[in-house]
Amino acid sequence: MKSSVLKSPEKDKETTIIYKPGRRDFLKLGSLAATGLILGVNFSCSDRKKGGEITELRSGAYLTITSDGKVIITAHRSEMGQGVRTSLPLIVADELGADWEKAEIVQAEGDEEKYGNQNTDGSFSVRMFYKPMREAGATAKLLLIRAAAGKWEVDESECDTDNGKVIHKSSGKSAGFGELVDLAAALPLPKPEEITLKDPSEFKIIGKDTPIIDLQDIVTGKAVYGIDAKVPGMKIAVIQRCPVVGGKVKSVNDKAALAIEGVLQVHTIEGAGIPPQLHKPLSGVAVIAENTWAAIRGRKALEIEWDLGPNAGYDSDKQQQELLEKTKEKGTVRRQRGDFDKTLKNASKVIEKTYLAPFYAHGTIEPPAALARVKDGKCEIWAPSQHPQWARDSVADALGMDVKDVSVNVTLIGGGFGRKSKPDFIVEAALLSQKSGFPVKIQWTREDDIQHDFYHAQSAQRIRAVIDKDNKVSGWNHHSTFPSISSTSDAGAVQPSDGEMRLGCVDFPYDVPSVRIETHDAKAHVRIGWLRSVSNIHHVFAAGSMLDEIAEARQMDPVANVLDMLGEDRSITFNEEMPQGEYDNYGENIKDYPWETGRLRQVIERVAEKSGWGREMPEGRALGFAAHRSFLTYVACVVEVAIDDRNHITIPNVYYALDCGQAVNTDRIRSQFEGGGQFAASLALNSAVTVKDGQVVQDNFDTYQIVRMPQAPQKIHVDIVESDAKPTGVGEPPEPPFIPALCNAIYRITGKRVHKLPVDLEA
Repeated sequence: MKSSVLKSPEKDKETTIIYKPGRRDFLKLGSLAATGLILGVNFSCSDRKKGGEITELRSGAYLTITSDGKVIITAHRSEMGQGVRTSLPLIVADELGADWEKAEIVQAEGDEEKYGNQNTDGSFSVRMFYKPMREAGATAKLLLIRAAAGKWEVDESECDTDNGKVIHKSSGKSAGFGELVDLAAALPLPKPEEITLKDPSEFKIIGKDTPIIDLQDIVTGKAVYGIDAKVPGMKIAVIQRCPVVGGKVKSVNDKAALAIEGVLQVHTIEGAGIPPQLHKPLSGVAVIAENTWAAIRGRKALEIEWDLGPNAGYDSDKQQQELLEKTKEKGTVRRQRGDFDKTLKNASKVIEKTYLAPFYAHGTIEPPAALARVKDGKCEIWAPSQHPQWARDSVADALGMDVKDVSVNVTLIGGGFGRKSKPDFIVEAALLSQKSGFPVKIQWTREDDIQHDFYHAQSAQRIRAVIDKDNKVSGWNHHSTFPSISSTSDAGAVQPSDGEMRLGCVDFPYDVPSVRIETHDAKAHVRIGWLRSVSNIHHVFAAGSMLDEIAEARQMDPVANVLDMLGEDRSITFNEEMPQGEYDNYGENIKDYPWETGRLRQVIERVAEKSGWGREMPEGRALGFAAHRSFLTYVACVVEVAIDDRNHITIPNVYYALDCGQAVNTDRIRSQFEGGGQFAASLALNSAVTVKDGQVVQDNFDTYQIVRMPQAPQKIHVDIVESDAKPTGVGEPPEPPFIPALCNAIYRITGKRVHKLPVDLEA
């Protein structure tokens, strides 16, 4: 397996194998991707290369087969450990019948015209491109078979592909793909109705464990991340950003900074102000130097006077208490079924609880870094970008260039979690290269990263559950309030967006006669952004914890309680109960990806079996349970917790059962859930950002803690349901049910419910 991540700056771009489909190609090729983008995946045949003897046959933008036998697959999504540079290409290879061990993987630059949607967010890479990638491989396979059948004078139905060859099944005669390229290039494009996809029973790679193609380079230190990018003449820049969002530079004395050996230039960066925007830098002063150490020393020597702006007095703890008080009031109704007030009057028992969650930082192990070279009216970027097309557009806008004059080369990403889809740090590098005349790498320190992030919003929630005289749950009233992601682009946005509310709140799937879900205003005073699993984090912490409290009030086992509340197996849409419009179902048509309670029931029953739910536990140990559907994937989770006499929490075992439709690469699915469990443990047990006087208090992993080895889940067991349904997301679904499952287990040991994160057993 060969792979290429970062193009050499000196490499002649004309030698890079990239197919650029023109307008005519797009018109004759079908619409094959979600989100309405037209993606060419059928074959286009190239002429012989000038000055060479290699012929290429290309299946759209993703697949090239050369006459010397190479199978080159373009990975157009961003790799951050989730395995997408492996999972998407292996779909093509399996459908084609290629020799996976010999396939070459090339990383695409950011270009929507060539590759369609490249935004690697939202756990949708595989689900969006599963069918187009299969069709690319199947189209190539058909043309190669037709070429071989014509050469051998046999019927094409007698031929198949395997291990990089076309094989005549009855005689055993075979020909390598490269031998057939010239003949295939002369054939007409197959019609869409002629393309036949494999039956899943024929898959050889899909649905199996496949190591990521970058594994060897990663473990040997050869992998190139954004922080590793280099070009000749490159300088390093660090920025002293305004400590309060919306503030700006009043004055700067850079005399001492410029006197430091290695410091070359100092530049002021004008921020967007309020709203701060998702794609623009914060206001600050940049130091450009020969090396990182000189740049950091120069930054420390700067004398800056700030105008801190209107957020200078902001206190996050004070705001959270204010938000909590708001949840006692009537809010904006976001979903309504039945008459909750009437149900409340007829209650036999009412449970009312509140839940608080803090701001979270992304804390990626690789802090933001990007390299830009502005020269001769063009800009070239090397960056760990989750959304290279947005980066390209943002850089073009900031520099006053045409977007065609900006290129973005995507490196490996040392942790993304949504942070590196925002292109603010990439724009910083581009602006400083334009100002200085040098190629410039912007390097964020850990302190920069923690104190100037796009934070997951803190939240306050209040839930009332009604139990009737028959011991049935008859009412559910959920109040939720938190600063919205929309506020980062619109200062007037004070209510959660529809999209945020559809993540674990208004998509409450239980068969309860009366449901009312309400929201309240919350003004943002820091940059709010999306973080792995987004609003599912706080919504499912609250809902999953409350379901456990309901079970106790009903004197039922927690698993039995949830299964009872699910009711009869059915498909649900929520549409008729949402005043704001249709349920968006993570951007997918509900008819294509129905919300099926039976699939949630199945993973609940499986995790109960696999974990030994209900077994007697030693003193100081307990199991907790929660389940949730997010990003179209059904997940049930059981967390085993142990607490010693010093109140130290350990997690001996975590059990997941999941239904993600067709599993493409089971190795990466397990890896995502193993990492997701660790990530969720950090959110539940350690992590919290607080703001005083408008400034983030935490500044490194000593104060913004991620889970340490003694607390980290020791064994994570992942049970994947076999399915031939459409693939769904796996990057974000592990987190939401883990947190309430953990908290519910803690309650069984301590007798104290967790109503505020992070967990504090001394509170």
